[in-house]
Amino acid sequence: MSINLKKGSSFNLTKNEPGLKKLMLGLGWDVISQRIDLDASVFMTGPTGKLISDDYFIFYNNLNSPDGAIKHTGDNRTGMGDEDDEMILANMNLINSSVEEIVIAISVHEAEAKRHHFGMLSDAYIRLYDVENQREVLRYNLDAEFNGSTEVVFGKLARKNNEWSFVAVGQGSSKGLQGLIDIYA
Repeated sequence: MSINLKKGSSFNLTKNEPGLKKLMLGLGWDVISQRIDLDASVFMTGPTGKLISDDYFIFYNNLNSPDGAIKHTGDNRTGMGDEDDEMILANMNLINSSVEEIVIAISVHEAEAKRHHFGMLSDAYIRLYDVENQREVLRYNLDAEFNGSTEVVFGKLARKNNEWSFVAVGQGSSKGLQGLIDIYA
C-alpha cells in the first residue's frame, strides 16, 4: 500500500524500504485548458547544497548522470494521457558518494513568453515506484497553491548518515529554470 505524503513530510526509505535499490520517480499532471510543456530536472547536490559538478544537472538536454545512477527518460511536451508524464529512474547503489541530495523540480517551458504557470494545471503529483517489486511506495500530491509559479521543487531524496529519505518539498517560484540553476549550480 502506498503512503501519501503532505508538504514538508519525509519518509525514511532506508528504514522502511530496506530492499529498495532501483526506483522510478514518476511525475504527472493534467492540463486544464491548453497544452503546456513542463520539464523535469534533477539536481544532484553535495554538502554545500550545490551541484557536485555541472554534469550532475539532469534534464532534457542531459539525460544521464555521469555515475550512471540517474536517467531521465525524456521530455513529454504535452502532459496528455494518463499516468506519469515524465519519469526519472534511479539506481540507489550507483549514486556518487559525494551526493547528499537529489532535488526533483518541474519547470514550465517558455513560461514567460507563453504566459503559462502551474495554476493552469491540476492533479500534479510525484510518486516513488519500486521498479524491482513493481509497486508504488509513496505519492505526494501537490495542491493548487502554485498559481503564478513557473517552477516547483516537487521533492528530494536526501542522504544523511548513509540513510536515504524522500522529502515532500512543494516549493514554487517564478524565476524560471535558470533561477533554479542559479540556486544549485
